[in-house]
Amino acid sequence: MTELTERAAAGDLSALRQLLDDGTDVDHQDERGRTAVMAATYAKQTAAVALLLSRSADPDLRDEQLNNPFLYAGAEGLLDILKLANEAGADPTITNRYGGVALIPACERGHVDVVRYLLDETDIDVDHVNHLGWTALLEAIILVDGGETQQEIISLLLEHGADPDLADKDGVSPLAHARNRGFQQIARILIAEGGNPDDGGGGGD
Repeated sequence: MTELTERAAAGDLSALRQLLDDGTDVDHQDERGRTAVMAATYAKQTAAVALLLSRSADPDLRDEQLNNPFLYAGAEGLLDILKLANEAGADPTITNRYGGVALIPACERGHVDVVRYLLDETDIDVDHVNHLGWTALLEAIILVDGGETQQEIISLLLEHGADPDLADKDGVSPLAHARNRGFQQIARILIAEGGNPDDGGGGGD
């Protein structure tokens, strides 16, 4: 780590201010591609993130894991940092190492407040498809237990225009995945929001 990233990860605001006042490049990347604002994000140092962004840190720069503050905060449920990155002009179309936008892991991991914020306050693509051929709606069904949190997330996605019939790369629809897993309430939600009720499952799942 550089001195700047180290101080950022420690949340040492005084040292950060001094380093920046002395001319240290706020966007300098260390050997792992981490900027100071990324190091602060990993360490959940919200005040340091705010300081660095106020000093024009670039929220879009990704490290060697293809994380940036917006993507990582979305995936990890760090709503305060996500808000700071968004307010600093973060690009919601930038993707992670799986080819997904921040909405997809937020849905899969059950971060309801983050999902709601992304849908309400950003221009994120609700139907973005990642490298696996999955949308946020598909991941909210395929990789979870079908419980109340996921039901709420699926309702939010559909309310914000997610396509209930957009299938995965094997042609299996969200409704088919829900039925294959026995997620009856999710199936009902999908049908109520326009999913094809005649999609009985099967496919490549």
